[in-house]
Amino acid sequence: MSKYNITEKKDKDAAYRTLVSPRLMDELKEKILEVILIRKKYKDKNYSARDLAEELGTNTRYISAVVNVRFHMNYTSFINKYRIEEAMGLLVDKRYVDLNMEEISDMVGFSNRQSFYASFFKINGCTPRDYRIRHLSQYPSLQDKPKRRGRKPGTKNKSKVKGEE
Repeated sequence: MSKYNITEKKDKDAAYRTLVSPRLMDELKEKILEVILIRKKYKDKNYSARDLAEELGTNTRYISAVVNVRFHMNYTSFINKYRIEEAMGLLVDKRYVDLNMEEISDMVGFSNRQSFYASFFKINGCTPRDYRIRHLSQYPSLQDKPKRRGRKPGTKNKSKVKGEE
């Protein structure tokens, strides 16, 4: 478990969770899903719980309470869950087979590769690269497309000093 610096989840009771009525929790849950999932705000690197609270006309404690009680996770884990689900689709989609992990990570809303890898490993028990390789081995036709690394085939290497050849 020390790989990717993942710690075990600790259960704790926050008093404010019981202050939100079940009816209000249900309403906020639907609104949160509308904004985060339907409008795909999880892809926005800068979209915080505070932004969500402002958009829904509530406060971050209520957002936190609803996400904790209704989704059984914290706000960051909630957002990362949807990012990872989208990343899993992109990693195995033949249209995106030439993208590297940083590009996939950026597309789904992670601000850095490390948090992408840590979240992916926490949810799937493997790295994004291993996930892609495992899936591609099941579908050999996807492996035929060349990976995009460095310069494109057929282009001249510009790093050569003039006169060297």
